[in-house]
Amino acid sequence: MKQCQLIQEIEAVQLKANLPDFNVGDTLCVHQRIIEGDKERVQLFAGTVIARRGGGLSETFALYRFSNGAGIERVFMLHSPKIAKIEIVRKGKVRKAKLYHIRGSSGKASKVQEHIGPSKENGSKGKIAAPEAEPAT
Repeated sequence: MKQCQLIQEIEAVQLKANLPDFNVGDTLCVHQRIIEGDKERVQLFAGTVIARRGGGLSETFALYRFSNGAGIERVFMLHSPKIAKIEIVRKGKVRKAKLYHIRGSSGKASKVQEHIGPSKENGSKGKIAAPEAEPAT
């Protein structure tokens, strides 16, 4: 067995299976476990995804938010055991893979348009259902 195949098998065991499908431009709420001494608590960080990079166990994503007059950017490891849960607050409609131009802006300049359309969950895939005809009596 080759060395890269062995590494991939070891990493496959550590990958998380219950991750939501999100892209750049989406607004997420990340629940992160924080351990202080012998206590453990969950801290939330909500922001817009401005970048995703890597693959496999080392995949990361960067969230950006503007609060209290300062821009805050955090990079999270996607498959980290410290991440308890990832929630999608809203889907974003973007045309770029990296949204680094949002970093210095605030207010309307930093907004991402919301994606309104059929969701992947209901399986419609953009098809509009035709209304059923009522039988004539």
